[in-house]
Amino acid sequence: MFSKACEHGLKAIIYIATQSMEGKRVKIGEIVEHSGSPEAFTAKVLGALTKHNIVDSHTGPAGGFHIDVRRMKEIKVSEIVNAIDGDSIFNGCGMGFSECSNVQPCPMHDKFVKVRSEIKKMLTSTTIHDLALGLKSGKTVLLR
Repeated sequence: MFSKACEHGLKAIIYIATQSMEGKRVKIGEIVEHSGSPEAFTAKVLGALTKHNIVDSHTGPAGGFHIDVRRMKEIKVSEIVNAIDGDSIFNGCGMGFSECSNVQPCPMHDKFVKVRSEIKKMLTSTTIHDLALGLKSGKTVLLR
């Protein structure tokens, strides 16, 4: 459903959020180790998320990535998806056509509109804090 970049970004953000809840900043190596994402890929994605003010990046010996706990309660998963993948998951054609509408629908248009609406509802109502709580409680995992 998401691009590989977005999958890696979500895993990294969730891990950063769990550590931020404990007042810790995390370096890229630790994020990679706990998210199972490639280092170069993760660094690039975190750069984009820093640029979109989703995650804070600090340099130096006490540096690393961090998300303010109040902020993670506001950041919706949809913001991360949009920052990395753009809005195609919210507006794109289910079959990948460049043009698809009610006037000129693709064969899957009517069914995909319903699915896309549910996905949008889920992504806009779920916060990073929600996902981090699931991981911290042990109800969810990042690595298999």
